[in-house]
Amino acid sequence: MAKRLYIETVGCQMNMLDSEMVVASLRKSDFELTSDVEQADVILFNTCSVRQHAEEKIYSALGKLRQLKQLRPDTIIGVLGCMAQKDQRHVLDRAPFVDLVIGPGQLHRIAELIDRAGGAESAQLAVSLERRDADRRQVMRSHETFDPLRDPEMRPTPYQAYLRIQIGCDKFCTYCVVPMTRGPEQGRSPDEILAEARVLADQGCLEVTLLGQTVNSYQYRKGEQTVRLPDLLESLHAISGIERLKFVTSYPKDMTDGLLQAVRDLPKCSPYLHVPLQSGSDAILKRMKRGYTVSQYRDMIERVRQTIPGAAVSSDFIVGFCGETYQDYQQTVEMLRWCRFKNSFIFKYSVRPGTRAAERLPDDVPDGVKRQRNNELLAIQNSISETENLAFIDRQVDVLIEGPSKKAARGHSEISALQLMGRTHCDRIVVFDGPDQLVGQIKPIRIDRVTPHTLLGSLVD
Repeated sequence: MAKRLYIETVGCQMNMLDSEMVVASLRKSDFELTSDVEQADVILFNTCSVRQHAEEKIYSALGKLRQLKQLRPDTIIGVLGCMAQKDQRHVLDRAPFVDLVIGPGQLHRIAELIDRAGGAESAQLAVSLERRDADRRQVMRSHETFDPLRDPEMRPTPYQAYLRIQIGCDKFCTYCVVPMTRGPEQGRSPDEILAEARVLADQGCLEVTLLGQTVNSYQYRKGEQTVRLPDLLESLHAISGIERLKFVTSYPKDMTDGLLQAVRDLPKCSPYLHVPLQSGSDAILKRMKRGYTVSQYRDMIERVRQTIPGAAVSSDFIVGFCGETYQDYQQTVEMLRWCRFKNSFIFKYSVRPGTRAAERLPDDVPDGVKRQRNNELLAIQNSISETENLAFIDRQVDVLIEGPSKKAARGHSEISALQLMGRTHCDRIVVFDGPDQLVGQIKPIRIDRVTPHTLLGSLVD
């Protein structure tokens, strides 16, 4: 009889892809998915360590399972991903009934470790080497998790997929745990990437988003040749069936003219770039060890505008970082107004144990000030987003239709049962009424009105 698997994923696109591969792997061991945690034989949480809130959410969810574990001791509970790699045995200190703690670099062993946990008296701990534990090559090998197994059921839609081209990070921003939890930066073989992309195309995927912590830094040595992201995009562009190519997350200093020209010249490449700024203050960027200045970021935005007119750019910001003054914050506001991002992800700074900021920089901005700056920056971005969206009214855009809108899916009585949603080539969300037979197709939509986050329109044909 099939075993029942419940999996919950917190965090970034990398985690979503890791969960897809975990499920694909466990299906080979006769597992089937369940959405009912109380009926599951194996319960897995794929975790994030970028912010404290994400970790506390997982520990809270684990606490609720304590009684279930007492009633059904054979149920296997596992913590996967970045929090597992960072906290390791601390997970077991806080939740001693957990059976599995598996870092992202060891997920390929998931089926074997579940089997071991079933008959073991102690928890199975499988994490990658710390950077200080061995030489770089050994540490890199311990973080490799690439596995071509894919599972369309785990994707937000069957027509869109993530494709990892790079793991790890060597930037060592002072606030970030990723270099420790994901290991050294390394690019996948182009041959493996292209083979996986063909599998996705055969599964009916129309849009592929390439993933990397600093995805535009991608490179891979093949003999005397170095393959970089523009070369990879050109090869992927030739794959029949794939209609759109995106890539996230980009690093400002690695946004080369060659890459911008590839996005401009390859029709399948979406004119959309996600490039975190984090702060508009040079003093804060230096304290964050971001590796660029405000002037260099401005220059990058100017080159984007010149090379890809009309391109949509989104960003990330951290407010209330160590030592951030009101003047630093105002400089961030000025940059936000100047860049006019499509949207921004804005977060309050939270201390991450193990980072340089946690060790060397005092978290000296009061939480109330962080909250106020966060809310103000969000309001400014929302105003910019709505103004930028107004330019789409009465325009026709091609939309990849993903499925029912969120409100329609939740059964809101005032929402049409046939309200659909999808995305433009530049990654804007579009909502319109239409038959569900259109899901998975790219169709023209005329935009009638807008909100800061959504274009609302009608089917042209």
